[in-house]
Formats: sequence, structure tokens, C-alpha cells
Amino acid sequence: MKIAVLSDSHKKVDFTQEAIEFLKSEGANYLIHAGDLCLKENLELLKNSGLVYVSVFGNNDNSLLQFSNEYKIEKEPYYFKIEDIKFKLMHLPFYLNADSDIVIFGHSHIFECEYKNGTLFLNPGEVCAREKPLVECVLLEINPNEYIINYYSKNINEKEFLKKEIRYERK
Repeated sequence: MKIAVLSDSHKKVDFTQEAIEFLKSEGANYLIHAGDLCLKENLELLKNSGLVYVSVFGNNDNSLLQFSNEYKIEKEPYYFKIEDIKFKLMHLPFYLNADSDIVIFGHSHIFECEYKNGTLFLNPGEVCAREKPLVECVLLEINPNEYIINYYSKNINEKEFLKKEIRYERK
């Protein structure tokens, strides 16, 4: 299975749309957003992506609380499963313990990926290009024996995403 992972869209609807479309073109089956969507338009993009999606509220998403019944946006930490994989999704990295197979978080605007004690910890970086001139996203591929993390970044002045691949043997 392939999962599109985004975080920290903030008010950049165009960058969010671009990242979603790109990850769909790379074969994403699911879409996970780790918060700070900030605008209803970004929630609309998730809902209209054609992918099964889930998101969590970030520290800048108070204005979106009124839409929690209309969109799949949850309070953190949010636990769920896709097939037989247990996920924990949050925006703020306050609950970084190994109580799930995969822990996805955002907030720092920095791509992070670490596999320790049987848990994958993943921050896809920032969609909004606020801290650096990069739109960042991840395509997480889960196979029976390995995780493949495809980290993509695109300079806001360029057309193409660059790829960095990281592989971990699943234990």
C-alpha cells in the first residue's frame, strides 16, 4: 500500500493541491495530513482527492473545529488502522512513544524519519514552504517486509519534485 503523507499546509492551498496531485500520480491509495491545514479549502482538497483520508487538528486549526463533522479531521493523538498496520497521528510531537507501528507527526516543518524498536516515526516536513523555499511531502510504501519512505521536495521556483528514498526492514 502507498500512503501520501503531508503536514503544515498553512494557507498554501496551491502547494497542498500540487503535493496531493503529485503523490496520487505516484500511486498513493491513502492520504494522511498531520495538521495545520488552517483553511477550509485545504480540508476540501483532502475530501475531494479521491483518496481515503484522515487528518488531525494542528495548533493553528482552531478555526476548523466547526467543520469536524463535515471532514475527517480528528483531535490528536488519533489512533487508527489501515489494513493490519496501527497508526498514531498527531500534529505536535508530544506523544512520540512506540505504541503504534507508525507514528506520524508534524509541527516542526522538518522532515524526520527514524525506525526504532519496531516503530516508524515520520514527519513529512512542510507543504507551505514557510521555513525554507521547499514544498515537502512523503509517499510511504508499506510492503510485508519493509517500509519505503519516498521523501519529495520541490523548490517553489522549480517544476519537478526531487526524491530521496529511505528503506527500513520491518521487524
